[in-house]
Amino acid sequence: MSPRIGLSTASVYPESSAHAFGYAATLGYDAVEVMVGIDSLSQQTSAVKQLAEHHGIAISAIHAPCLLFTQRVWGTEPWGKLERSAEMAQAVGAEVVVVHPPFRWQKEYARDFVNGIAALEESTGIAFAVENMYPWRASSRRGMEMYLPGWDPSAEPYANTTIDLSHAAIAKSDVIEMAERLGPRLRHIHLTDGSGSPKDEHLVPGRGGMDAAAFLRHLTKTGFAGEIIVEINTRKCGSREEREADLRESLEFAREHLAVATP
Repeated sequence: MSPRIGLSTASVYPESSAHAFGYAATLGYDAVEVMVGIDSLSQQTSAVKQLAEHHGIAISAIHAPCLLFTQRVWGTEPWGKLERSAEMAQAVGAEVVVVHPPFRWQKEYARDFVNGIAALEESTGIAFAVENMYPWRASSRRGMEMYLPGWDPSAEPYANTTIDLSHAAIAKSDVIEMAERLGPRLRHIHLTDGSGSPKDEHLVPGRGGMDAAAFLRHLTKTGFAGEIIVEINTRKCGSREEREADLRESLEFAREHLAVATP
C-alpha cells in the first residue's frame, strides 16, 4: 500500500488547528498531524478528537511541543511533555509522536535521551520518531551544534525517526543517503523543501533545492510504509485562497511523485 499523505496543522499558521482540519478534508488529504503549540485548541485532546470526527479524517501523528516557542506548553518538564503527547496520541488513534532532540542547555534531559525514548516506546506502544535537525548558523559558514546527543538521528540507535527536508537543507544533508542509513528505522517524513539558507524555510516541495521529487521516488522504490506529512510555511500567503493553493500544490506534488492517483 502507498503511504498516507497528511497535513501538519503547522502548515496553516497563523490560522488555527481547526482550519487545518478543514483544509485537509476539503483538499483530500488522508490524515492530519497535530502540532501541539501556542494554539490552545491543539493542546486539548477532546477538541482535537472532535475535529477529526467532525471532518471524518484520521490523525496520524502528534508533534510534541519541543520547539523554542513551545517550551512552556504543557509545562517545562520535557519527559512529562512527551508522556502527555503519547496520551494524546493514544486517545486520538495516532501511532506516532514526533519529537526533536534536546537542546544543548537541556543537559539532564539529553543525558539519557536515547534510552528514555526507547523506554517510552516500550511503556506506551507509541513510536517516538526523532526528527533530524541542523547546526545553527548565522551565515553559510560553519554552524554551532545546539542539539544533544546530536542533530542527525541516523547517528543514534533510535528505533523510529523522522526526516524533514527543510531541516536537511540547512544542514546540507543528502536526504536519500540519510534514508539509506536509517533503513527500516525511518518511520515519518515531513515533506517540504529548502534552499540551503540558514533559515528554516519550509518551502512548498519542489520550490527549493532538495530534489524532493527524487526523494519521494526513492521512498516508493524502497517500499516506505510510514507517514508523509506536508509541513510548509504559508505565513506569507496574502489570502485564504493563496494558502489553499499552496496546500493543494503540495498534495498534488506528493501524489505525483509517489505515483498515487489523484481521486
